[in-house]
Amino acid sequence: MGRSRQNPKEQVAPWVYNPWLDLIVGCGAWSAPLLLLSYFSLASNARTWSVAFYVLALFFNYPHYMATIYRAYHRAEDFQKYRIFTVHITALVVLTLLLSHFWLRLLPWIFTIYLTWSPWHYSGQNYGLFMMFARRAGADPDKAGRRALYGAFVVSYLILFLGFHTGPSTDPLFLSLGIPQVVSRWEQILLGVAFVGLSAFGLGRLARSTGWRKLIPSLTLFSSQFLWFLLPAAISLIRGVEIPQNRYSTGVLAVMHSAQYLWITSYYARREAAGEASGGAARKAGRTWRPLAYFGVLVVGGIALFVPGPWLASRAFHHDFAASFLIFTALVNIHHFILDGAIWKLRDGRIASLLLNSQERISGAAAEAGGHFAAVGRWLVGSTVGARSLRVGAALVLLVWGTVDQARYYLALRTDDLHDLQRAEALDSFDSSLQMRLAHRAMEDGQPQQAEAAWRRAMQANPADPGARQALLRFLVDQNRFDEAFDLTEASLKYTPKDANLLVDRGFLALRRGHADQALASWNEALAVDPGQSLAHLFLADELDREGKTQGAASHYNAFLVRIARQPTQDRPAPDRVIAIVLRMADCQARSSQTELAVKSYHLAEKLAVQTGQAKLESVADVNEAELQAKTGKLDDALRLYQRALQVDSSIGDNSASAQDWLVYGRFLDDAGFPARLAYACLVKSENITQSLPHPAVPDSLVAPRKQLEKRLGAEAALVRRDLEPVLQEALALRR
Repeated sequence: MGRSRQNPKEQVAPWVYNPWLDLIVGCGAWSAPLLLLSYFSLASNARTWSVAFYVLALFFNYPHYMATIYRAYHRAEDFQKYRIFTVHITALVVLTLLLSHFWLRLLPWIFTIYLTWSPWHYSGQNYGLFMMFARRAGADPDKAGRRALYGAFVVSYLILFLGFHTGPSTDPLFLSLGIPQVVSRWEQILLGVAFVGLSAFGLGRLARSTGWRKLIPSLTLFSSQFLWFLLPAAISLIRGVEIPQNRYSTGVLAVMHSAQYLWITSYYARREAAGEASGGAARKAGRTWRPLAYFGVLVVGGIALFVPGPWLASRAFHHDFAASFLIFTALVNIHHFILDGAIWKLRDGRIASLLLNSQERISGAAAEAGGHFAAVGRWLVGSTVGARSLRVGAALVLLVWGTVDQARYYLALRTDDLHDLQRAEALDSFDSSLQMRLAHRAMEDGQPQQAEAAWRRAMQANPADPGARQALLRFLVDQNRFDEAFDLTEASLKYTPKDANLLVDRGFLALRRGHADQALASWNEALAVDPGQSLAHLFLADELDREGKTQGAASHYNAFLVRIARQPTQDRPAPDRVIAIVLRMADCQARSSQTELAVKSYHLAEKLAVQTGQAKLESVADVNEAELQAKTGKLDDALRLYQRALQVDSSIGDNSASAQDWLVYGRFLDDAGFPARLAYACLVKSENITQSLPHPAVPDSLVAPRKQLEKRLGAEAALVRRDLEPVLQEALALRR
């Protein structure tokens, strides 16, 4: 084959197709409007955008993966050249795909690699196209300039990488490195400064040889890189907005990247076909460049990569469709990243000749790939009736399959329509996420039996998924079906024996069934798995307190409080619940003779009650501490605390609490040897308040001591009753 002849104008033309298409799609000039549109409308129209992205994937995302397969496999020469990737790496990916379906613990690792690698892949493509346009414009960057520009692209990715892996992950499928916030922040600032310096140096040296005007395509690509990576990171640093990892792989960026990829690969395929045709080989075989046929192959091939696998895995092997789809998505992407990085190199003579319009020889000779695989491949792409019928039939089946998949996805998102969810389920019931939506909708429509059935199908599809299990557990507990709920936890522990939440639930259910020892064992096991499991501490404390093991109970109450103190304010229990737990801890400490600790705990409860406006609990804390101080002989402190509690009761108008607190105050005064008339006045006040309550019931604990004091006081008791308030005020102001 001779050297291809090129039009001199074409050799220096900076554009691939035309200025508008190249700038908008190839260089990403549409990034700003599309990113703004998705940012402002995604939250309010999440379902619409989900459906839109799923449809766009059919025509952009899926075909762009197939374009790499087409590029690597359709020529025997390329297949042999990249054999390590086309055969061996592919086999390894397929093996991982099969293994991950039987060991779902691999999924978070695979998905984390996919989400972390995606922006690096986008950056690599942007850099390659940046250099392609620069060279088409006549630039010949020196080594220092190339390194600076490449460094700028790498730095922009590293900034996003740090954003992804800062702090704990909020996505169970993403395993964050947990980089501390302060470390990540300063590293991103330093990398941002490095980006500015590298960009200024590299672009400046590049512009010296061509001028800025000829670099418009490259500069547009550079601005796209900034919008895709640095701007989100800057917003995250300034506004504290979290960067969603999955948006870089499933949202508008993925669509723009895929469109960009199809734009350049279609140009390459057209030039390649033209180069082969000029040698006569393609003409003899009757092959010419047909853009619709090329795009059709990519669409059908893309469907083949993504759609049949999850459907077959869920229907034939009863694997969870949602998990299977994520596995296929992640591994097809990873395979694409590996293959794409190998086959697209501007230093490759053939690629450079087609993308840069150079005058190097375009070889049309393809080495014959031996073996059975190659023979089958040649037959499939041949012109025989059987091969053609097979191709047409397979294409039709895949197109129908892809259409059904789109319809199913749309129906599965119709969470406000039970019938649409049921139609989606009829297409494929082994989908845990669909079953969860179906159960939620059924419960809202008043069909609990159907909801229960959906939760059970969700668990059958993905036994390790905690979402369906927890929902079904709550349902069974609400129905008082404790035995069934306990059996469910036992069965689930076979799949996730180290699930601390599940162990806590089993302990709670065991206690409800009357097996306290089994409950304590489950909660202790949960703490062995996860020492930060605060609920296990709380349940252990309550049960130990009930059994009279007050010291152990106090220790677990304290551990619970320490852990919730480390949580963000919005994640903590309600203030009244926290104060009640502090009071229970103080009571346990008091009963186990840990007097000093008990006093500190009562002080803490009182302080928290004052800070959060929980006056009733403030009164309880004062009374309980007063009883403890009285037992230890600190009568002055006890007096002050009782009196303050009564003032708080009066200020909030809590008659029930006032009646009880006047009773205990009166008994304290009598036991401590204060004047009997003061103690008697307090008991009379308690009795009067009790009789004014909606359901008066004067307890014997009040009547008996009041009668005893009346006998001791004699005629003075009547005088106290006749003019009660002055005596009560004297009791409230009493000091030793």
